[in-house]
Amino acid sequence: MPVELSDRTGGPAPIGLAAAAERLLALLDVADRELDVVLVDDETMRELNRTWRGKDRPTDVLSFPQDDGLAMAAEREAPASAADATAAAGAAPESLGDVVISVPTARQQAECGGWSLQEEATRLLLHGVLHLLGHDHEAGGEPEALMKAAEARLATELVDAGFPCAREELA
Repeated sequence: MPVELSDRTGGPAPIGLAAAAERLLALLDVADRELDVVLVDDETMRELNRTWRGKDRPTDVLSFPQDDGLAMAAEREAPASAADATAAAGAAPESLGDVVISVPTARQQAECGGWSLQEEATRLLLHGVLHLLGHDHEAGGEPEALMKAAEARLATELVDAGFPCAREELA
């Protein structure tokens, strides 16, 4: 299964998130990659944010890529032998990475935005997956503009496919 959803909150979680993730991977042409989506509480998110980003507060979403893309690019360019192709055919899909979403923070943001938890969780999933694929908004400028444009386009495509997703223009 390309998407693995783990709910570590112990409370009600957003519905349909795994299906939305599978659709998103297809839209991004990475449906052959595995994605782990982990739902956590604010305390767990705070610990992760402190450990990995040096920020001692919870955040809404964190992304943990499994590959920086360089190894995969080298593998794509290298000619594969027949033995390599046979071995790869039975191999498990490569992992894109992990997207960790704080459900309490997502719930609060949904309430502030006037939309459902499901819509907010899907928006955060989309944001996290784009980070896994190398998009970065934190530097500002063109990278931020490109990420926002990709988020808007993909959110619309998800909504058109029947997956509720909060869109930036609605915020």
